[in-house]
Amino acid sequence: MEMVTVGVVGAGSMGSGIANLAAMSGFHVILQDLEEKFLQAAMGRIDSFLAKSVSKGKMSEAEKSEVMGRIQVTTELEEMKRADIVIEAVIENLEVKKSVFARLDAIVPDHVILATNTSSMSITTIAEATKRPERVAGMHFFNPAQIMKLVEVVRGFKTSDETVEEIKAFAKRLNKETVEVKKDTPGFIVNRIMVPQFIEAIRLLEEGVASAEDIDKAVTLGLNYPMGPFTLQDYAGVDIGLHVMDYFYEEFKDNRFAAPLLLRQLVRAGRLGRKTGAGFYDYNK
Repeated sequence: MEMVTVGVVGAGSMGSGIANLAAMSGFHVILQDLEEKFLQAAMGRIDSFLAKSVSKGKMSEAEKSEVMGRIQVTTELEEMKRADIVIEAVIENLEVKKSVFARLDAIVPDHVILATNTSSMSITTIAEATKRPERVAGMHFFNPAQIMKLVEVVRGFKTSDETVEEIKAFAKRLNKETVEVKKDTPGFIVNRIMVPQFIEAIRLLEEGVASAEDIDKAVTLGLNYPMGPFTLQDYAGVDIGLHVMDYFYEEFKDNRFAAPLLLRQLVRAGRLGRKTGAGFYDYNK
């Protein structure tokens, strides 16, 4: 069946970006969150992103209005019954995700794919909250979803070949490149490589080997990364980084993934990155 309507559960940074991307790609979108204020904030972010595209001559005001008009917002999860695919983008908490998938499983038709945008958690565990594990997979976008080209398509233990191919085809319609993660392992490909780099960068800082500024500079100029590890952690959320490291450690029981004490201290001090005004860097200065 052709996909026409995309459901997105969770209107945070990732959810709103995915909704924006889908609407720009010609899909009708149902964006759901628990409270109206989250939905209005999401629509504000989408409007701002599209306004920049208009100012750069990448689209007209009429096209912007068309994209905005394709997005319906709702606080009712039951509205997902009209979606042809549902992408979950709620908080990185396994129990919350399992609860959302169990509810979605009872709402949407049996043939509909339920995808999770989790960056590191077990697809198999999430899928087992449903009666359709063969139709559940990971669809991991990168932030900002409208710009970053990659989508990791992640198999759970029971994900069918058909589901994987349908998600790849859908991602292509979103103008994305895909990689297939054949085994359900924490962090998939990108975060499995990136998280140890974050940990080593923090350890260098803890040991006094170099300043955060110089470590970032070394990585951006020496490895040609677009952002250094501290700039990127502040952008994504210091607390999210800690949560992912703790999840990796619990799954692997490997000290390679043990979060440095400095990271815990920042979280305890409420320095969670740009969203709180300070993380590894102080953005209030």
